[in-house]
Amino acid sequence: MNAAADKAIDVARVLGEALPYIRRFRGKTVVVKYGGNAMVDEQLKSGFARDIVLMRLVGINPVVVHGGGPQIGRVLEKIGKQSEFVQGMRVTDSETMDVVEMVLGGLVNKDIVSLITRHGGRAVGLTGKDGDLIRARKLQVARDAPGLDAPEIIDIGHVGEVASVDVAVVDMLVSGGFIPVIAPIGVGEDGHSYNINADLVAGRVAEVLGAEKLILLTNTAGLLDKQGRLLSGLSAAEVDGLIADGTISGGMLPKIQCALSAVKSGVRSAHIIDGRVDHAVLVELFTDEGVGTLIRG
Repeated sequence: MNAAADKAIDVARVLGEALPYIRRFRGKTVVVKYGGNAMVDEQLKSGFARDIVLMRLVGINPVVVHGGGPQIGRVLEKIGKQSEFVQGMRVTDSETMDVVEMVLGGLVNKDIVSLITRHGGRAVGLTGKDGDLIRARKLQVARDAPGLDAPEIIDIGHVGEVASVDVAVVDMLVSGGFIPVIAPIGVGEDGHSYNINADLVAGRVAEVLGAEKLILLTNTAGLLDKQGRLLSGLSAAEVDGLIADGTISGGMLPKIQCALSAVKSGVRSAHIIDGRVDHAVLVELFTDEGVGTLIRG
């Protein structure tokens, strides 16, 4: 048998393995948080767009929520504005918020929409301000300070958290056969725009949509134990235990808490997967092995 025939058989085998997953997830909603290396490497960007388009073609309803921190940093650097961070969050004054809206709602969002369209999908970009999708409230940051009886409250500007989500506009797009691409910007009761962590937005959108799955792309293999081994499948109770014993800490903790909140709120499963793997979304959805950590309620 020649190499071409062997390759064809491999393709048929992969499709056969994918079939039960396609059948199971057809008509279901999958929220994907897009960020990290998958967002800057050209090969990974193309692979991600093809994955999203293929999901839609087989009857799954993907909803994309994206970040864009590095892109914001580069534009701020170009205009001579230095980035300042408090507890990992960018201090966002009014001028910086203008840049955030331009980069997230304009440059990054439209680049993702264009990429999906180029690969045969029908995508529509929006921010949380469109259709009153995301109502925000100002994030309060507290820091313990020596000599003070109470934690110090630090004002980091236009950084918010999700107050509420109204997915009417997302439902309308999905029912029309479109792929929503959401920038994590919300509007507060004061009328101001707020930059919100994309993981948190993806989690809350998944909860309100009653999504089948929440997929968070990262620059790590997934959740690791204290020996550095991948934890591929966990229950919500097991995750709570790993947080309590300190296995989950640092930068991974907010992402895990977002996934945990989603599954406790009715999302069937949350996946923290390695976005550095080509076609990571399809591998996680349609194969037995997957490429990260799966958390179930």
